[in-house]
Amino acid sequence: MARPIVLSIGGSDPSGGAGIQGDLKTLHQHGVYGMAVPTLLTVQSTRGVCRSEVLSAELVAAQLDAVLEDLPPRVIKTGALGSAAIVRVVVARAGAAPLVVDPVLSATRGKSLLDAEGAEVLARDLVPRAALVTPNAPEAGALTGLPVTDVASARRAAVALLGRGAGAVLVKGGHLQGPLATDVLAIGADCIELTAQRLSTAAGHGTGCALASSIAARLALGATMLDAVRGAHAWLATALAGAPGLGTGRGPLDLFAPTDRPPR
Repeated sequence: MARPIVLSIGGSDPSGGAGIQGDLKTLHQHGVYGMAVPTLLTVQSTRGVCRSEVLSAELVAAQLDAVLEDLPPRVIKTGALGSAAIVRVVVARAGAAPLVVDPVLSATRGKSLLDAEGAEVLARDLVPRAALVTPNAPEAGALTGLPVTDVASARRAAVALLGRGAGAVLVKGGHLQGPLATDVLAIGADCIELTAQRLSTAAGHGTGCALASSIAARLALGATMLDAVRGAHAWLATALAGAPGLGTGRGPLDLFAPTDRPPR
C-alpha cells in the first residue's frame, strides 16, 4: 500500500521545533510522507521570533503547483500563511484534499504572522473549506469577534466557526487558566471536551503545529475526525511530558514520542 502523503503549508522555523520543520518531524513520526511549502521565513529560536519575511504569493503558488501535480496529498495542513494573497493562493489550489487549518495569526510571544486583511480572508474563504480548524483561544476570539476566556466561551467560539462552514472546530485551551487544559471540539451537533493535566514545564514551542500535524497524519492514515483528534490530543500530552529540555527559552516537544499507529 502506498504511503499516505500530507502537505504542510506554513512558516519556516530555523530552530526546528515549530513551523514546517516541526510539521515534517511530526508527520514522519506518525508514518506518513510529509511535503512542505514555506510561506514565510522567520528569525527565531526557543527564545522567540524577532523577524519574519513573507514570500511572494507567486512563489508559493509555483511551489504548490509543482508538488500538487506530481505528489497529490491525502491531507493538507496549513499554518502561518503570512498574507491575504497567500491565503487566496491556498484556497484556489486546495482541491478536494481535506484541509486541517491551524490559523496562526501571531507567534507565541506576539510577533504578527498574518495581517488583518489576511485574517479576514482566512475567516471568510479558508475556514469554510476546512475539514478542521484548530485555533487557540486568542485566535478563536480574533476570528469570531467573541472573547474566549473560559471553556464556556470556547464552546461558543467553536460553534460560531462551525456555523461559518468548517467541518469541525477544535478550540485549544492552553491559554485558558486552571489546573486542567481543556480543548473543545465542535463536530456535528456535539461539543466534546478533551482535558489533560496542565504541566509545569518550560517546553511548549510548536505545540499547535504538532497537534494539527498529528491530526492530519491520522486522517491520512484513515482515522475518523473524532479518533484523529483524540489520538493527537493524547500523543501531544506524551510529547509535552517528555520534552527534551533543549534551548534556553520555550523548548520544543519530544517529537520522537511514540504514537499509537499500528506497525507497517
